[in-house]
Amino acid sequence: MATRRDFIQGTLAGLGGTLALDGPSAGRAAVAGEPAAPVTGSGGVAADPAPARTGSDVGSLYPFIHSQAVRGEFPLSYLRNEFRDTLAWKRQARGKLLELLHYAPAPCDPDAEVVERVAADGYVREKVLFNTTPELRIPAYVLIPKGLTKPAPAIVALHDHGGFYFWGKEKVVEVAGEHPSLTEFKRRSYSGKSIASELARRGFVVIAIDMYYWGERRMILDDDPADWRDRPAGIPDERVAAFNRRASQAEALVGRTIYAAGFTWSGVMFWDDLRTVDYLTKRPEVDPNRIGCVGLSVGGLRSCHLAALDDRIKAAVVVGWMASYPAQLKDHVVHTIGFTKLVPGLMRYLDYPDVATLAMPAALLVINGSRDRLFDLEGVRSCFAKLAACYQKAGIADKVRTRLYDTPHEFNTAMQEEAWDWIKRWL
Repeated sequence: MATRRDFIQGTLAGLGGTLALDGPSAGRAAVAGEPAAPVTGSGGVAADPAPARTGSDVGSLYPFIHSQAVRGEFPLSYLRNEFRDTLAWKRQARGKLLELLHYAPAPCDPDAEVVERVAADGYVREKVLFNTTPELRIPAYVLIPKGLTKPAPAIVALHDHGGFYFWGKEKVVEVAGEHPSLTEFKRRSYSGKSIASELARRGFVVIAIDMYYWGERRMILDDDPADWRDRPAGIPDERVAAFNRRASQAEALVGRTIYAAGFTWSGVMFWDDLRTVDYLTKRPEVDPNRIGCVGLSVGGLRSCHLAALDDRIKAAVVVGWMASYPAQLKDHVVHTIGFTKLVPGLMRYLDYPDVATLAMPAALLVINGSRDRLFDLEGVRSCFAKLAACYQKAGIADKVRTRLYDTPHEFNTAMQEEAWDWIKRWL
């Protein structure tokens, strides 16, 4: 009777090779032209060849990952020769983006409720609750300039990620008794300014919501202590920091849980922002034909996508979030592409500047820092060139401006002044 050894040897003989089933080379087929045994190190143990250095955060896995990225122009980039009709291109590219979000909540009435009204410096601050989906009722601040006599231009102010989850909308809005840790965060990120409040004092109606997982929408676990649940005014800095660490560590689990349910975190984020515009246009103080948006970091990502997905946005400012994703792959993914921002499969069709181009004909200002280590600098420069080329192709070259400041990841006073001038120009 033929043994398993006979069967294997016979099979390999038919393939032109033999298999050494015993000794140091057991388990390796010797095919014509190959040595019968692997190279061995001391003691006869097989020695793997030293992998080539890649300089990548993912090491030896990088060459394959990089080989799968789109080379050349992305299939749905506006710069491709086949896209001559801007509106037809927008329908196709925007449709693909919406499809890949895997999230399309049913329209619903905002059913807004004002739960607080406070007189502030130059404006009235309302706290409002409204629905973005039948399941989600979210908190927002609406800032209404004092002395309005007619509908005014409006801004959606989009707060950042920053690894700081304990507050959301308060990152961009002044509130009485601001916690020292929040004040310090604003000092580092916004030159100490509350940008929504700054805009309200300049005559804009401004709305700022809590992003999902931030502020009043932060994750509270069953056994969390009272200070994390209630956010008392005197909570020590170290307790705020501890919550932020826990939230950061849990972000991947929340993301995986969302994806396991069949939708995307980015979908929730972008649709909440779209529904915010729905609510904003219903406000009697707002001119619905003059709406803009602005944000830093993930707020910049949100600003970009809101303008890309909603033609009611006439001017957008994207700060600290412009990157060519193929250029990010080697060593810039770790702090930039997380579950909150991921749109699965999007980078098969559109690079990030292609998404930004969907904002056309809205006026678009993009600001990055040359010392912002979150982004590959040459990738940023290539994005700026692509944005200019797209707006040029559409015949509206004056409606895009890209700026590189000699700064780290921040939205400082000089950047803010340029941003407010840009918004005022177009709204």
